[in-house]
Amino acid sequence: MKKLQGAQLRKPITPDLLMTPSDQGDVDLDVDFAADRGNWTGKLDFLLSCIGYCVGLGNVWRFPYRAYTNGGGAFLVPYFLMLAICGIPLFFLELSLGQFSSLGPLAVWKISPLFKGAGAAMLLIVGLVAIYYNMIIAYVLFYLFASLTSDLPWEHCGNWWNTDLCLEHRGSKDGNGALPLNLTSTVSPSEEYWSRYVLHIQGSRGIGSPGEIRWNLCLCLLLAWVIVFLCILKGVKSSGKVVYFTATFPYLILLMLLVRGVTLPGAWKGIQFYLTPQFHHLLSSKVWIEAALQIFYSLGVGFGGLLTFASYNTFHQNIYRDTFIVTLGNAITSILAGFAIFSVLGYMSQELGVPVDQVAKAGRQAAGPWWFAFLETIVTAVTDEFPYYLRPKKAVFSGLICVAMYLMGLVLTTDGGMYWLVLLDDYSASFGLMVVVITTCLAVTRVYGIQRFCRDIHMMLGFKPGLYFRACWLFLSPATLLALLVYSIIKYQPSEYGSYRFPAWAELLGILMGLLSCLLIPAGMLVAVLREEGSLWERLQQASRPAMDWGPSLEENRTGVYVATLAGSQSPKPLMVHMRKYGGLTSFENTAVEVDREMAEEEESVM
Repeated sequence: MKKLQGAQLRKPITPDLLMTPSDQGDVDLDVDFAADRGNWTGKLDFLLSCIGYCVGLGNVWRFPYRAYTNGGGAFLVPYFLMLAICGIPLFFLELSLGQFSSLGPLAVWKISPLFKGAGAAMLLIVGLVAIYYNMIIAYVLFYLFASLTSDLPWEHCGNWWNTDLCLEHRGSKDGNGALPLNLTSTVSPSEEYWSRYVLHIQGSRGIGSPGEIRWNLCLCLLLAWVIVFLCILKGVKSSGKVVYFTATFPYLILLMLLVRGVTLPGAWKGIQFYLTPQFHHLLSSKVWIEAALQIFYSLGVGFGGLLTFASYNTFHQNIYRDTFIVTLGNAITSILAGFAIFSVLGYMSQELGVPVDQVAKAGRQAAGPWWFAFLETIVTAVTDEFPYYLRPKKAVFSGLICVAMYLMGLVLTTDGGMYWLVLLDDYSASFGLMVVVITTCLAVTRVYGIQRFCRDIHMMLGFKPGLYFRACWLFLSPATLLALLVYSIIKYQPSEYGSYRFPAWAELLGILMGLLSCLLIPAGMLVAVLREEGSLWERLQQASRPAMDWGPSLEENRTGVYVATLAGSQSPKPLMVHMRKYGGLTSFENTAVEVDREMAEEEESVM
C-alpha cells in the first residue's frame, strides 16, 4: 500500500483516496489485509495470552517481598489504589489502541506520526529485555536438565566447586534445636552450585573481563531461542496454542506450592510475618512508590506485548471485560503467591532457628513468560511496518531475529555473564520505559484527543469509557508515572551484584542504554516534521494529525469519519481523517477543514 501511494504522490495528480475505482488501475480492491495478517483462532487465546504475559516471577516472589518490607498487610492499600489509578487504565488504553487499529507498536502511530519514535523506543526496550530474559529461561532449562537425577548436585558440599565455607544446614543443629554456627559466615550448597558451577563467576574479574563462554549455558540459551522460534513460527496461530500451557501451568505450580507450604511446621509464623499490617508505613512516600512500581512492571504496560496481542483480536472483542479479568486476577495471584512463599519461609525460619526477615532476601525484578511475547512484539511491529515485503516471509524473518538476538546474548553465557545481565536488567527497562508510557498517554489523550479516543472505543465496543478512565488517562496516570520517574532519578543507586560494585564506565553505559530509548522519541519527531511541507508550525500540525489510513483495518468496521479512508475504497463519498498537500491543490485543505468539523460534531454527540 505504501509503495503504491508513494508512486502516486510523486505525481501532481489527485490522490488515490479521491479516485474512482476505475481510476486506480490494476489495484486489487478485494485484498483482505487483516485476514492476511492473522487473528486468534480460539476464544480464550487472547485472554490466556494476557494472563500468561502478566503472571510470573514478579507475582511469585517480588510482590511478597515488597509487601512485607513496606508494611505487610497495609501494603495492600496503596497497591490496590495504584492498580486503580495506573494499572487498569493504562492496560485498557494499550489494548484499545491495538484492537482498534489491528497494528503493531510501530504502525499504530498512524494515530499521530509525530510520536512514532515512541514505538521505536518501545522496540528497543523490548529487544534488550528479550536478550537477557531468554538467558533466564536458559538458567531454568539448565536446572531442569540437572535435576534429572536422584542425587541433586546442589544438595551436598564436597564437590569440586564447593569452598570451605560450604555448610549443609540440614542436620547441623545442636541439642537445643538451633544452629551452632553463625549463618553469615557460611554458604549453602545450593548457593555455591549457582554461583560457582552454573555461573562459574569466579572465572571472571568483573564486567570488563567476562572470561570464557560456558558451553553448557550456551547450548541451553540456543534451546531457549529454538523454543521461542517454534512458539511464534506461525504467528498467533501457534503462540495461541502455547499459552494454554504457559498461562495455566504457573497456577498449577502455585497451587501445589500453596498446599504444601501451609501444611509445613512453622508456616503460620511466616504468614503472620507477611500479613501483619504496619499502618505507619503508609506515611512514607517510598511505600506508595513501591506499590506503583509493582503494578507498573507486573502488568507489563509499555512493552508493546499487550498492544500486539490485542491487534490480533476481532474488532468487537470485549477488551473492557478482559482488562478487569487480567488486572484483578494478576493482583489476586500476587497475594496468593505471598501465602505460598512466606509459609515456606516460616518453615525455614523454624528449621534454621533464625527470624523470618533473615531468611527472606530480595529477588531481581522479573516478569511473566514473556520469552515468546517479546519476539512476537518485535516481529509484528516490523512486519506491520513493511507488510508487502516481510509478511509473506514472516517465518524467515522471525528466524533471523532469533539468530541475531542469540548471538547478542552470548556474552551472558560467559563466566561474567551475570554482570551483564544485571546491567541490562537495571537499565534497559527503567526510566526509559516510563518515558515511553508517559509519551503514549499524553499523545493519545492530548494530541489525538480524549474525545476522539473515546469515540473510537465507542465504535469498537458499543459504549464510551466513563469519567473514571478519562480522568486517569488525562491526569492521574501520567502524573503518577511522572512522580515515579522523578523518584527513580532522585533515588538512583549504582548497580551491584553481591559485593561487586560496577565500574563507572559500566554505569555510564547503562545510563546511555536507558537514554537511547528516550532520545528515539525526539528523533522520530524530527523525521516526521522533515517529511512535511510548509512552516515549522504547519509541519508540526500536519505530523501530529492521524494518517489518512488510520482507523479499523477492515472497511466493514470503518464507520462515521472513517468511511472510505482506506486506499481502494469504492465508496462515492470519501471522508478523510487528514488531508495532506498534493501538487499545491488548495481544495484538499478545504476538505480537511470540513472533515475536522464533522469529527468535532461527532465527538460532541459521543460525549
